Amino acid sequence: QVQLVESGGGLVQPGGSLTLSCITSEFTLDSYVVGWFRQAPGKEREGLLCIRQSDSFSNTAYVDSVKGRFTISRDNAKHTVFLQMHSLRPEDTAVYYCAAKPAYGCSSYVGAYSYWGQGTQVTVSS
Repeated sequence: QVQLVESGGGLVQPGGSLTLSCITSEFTLDSYVVGWFRQAPGKEREGLLCIRQSDSFSNTAYVDSVKGRFTISRDNAKHTVFLQMHSLRPEDTAVYYCAAKPAYGCSSYVGAYSYWGQGTQVTVSS
């Protein structure tokens, strides 16, 4: 079974940094790709970054607006995936989700992911 729980959201000032955590069930990272998504009010859920079983980190973003600012990484011993966010902007305000996808190969498509966390709110405001 696959379970994911996000944490680390909150209020941050523009230009600030925040790291989100996704704690997974024990063996999830051995068999599943994990991605980070976000959804702002009134907008579609969008894929941000993805990390494969063989990767320790990735900064290859699917969304142009977060390129160079967001990084995904993992700690297998703690079965946790992280999203590091820097130079945050008000338009980054959204609910952030982690999700798991069977097998290999990253995807930014929401429908490719079988398991989802509950989400954590990130608000960027002065």
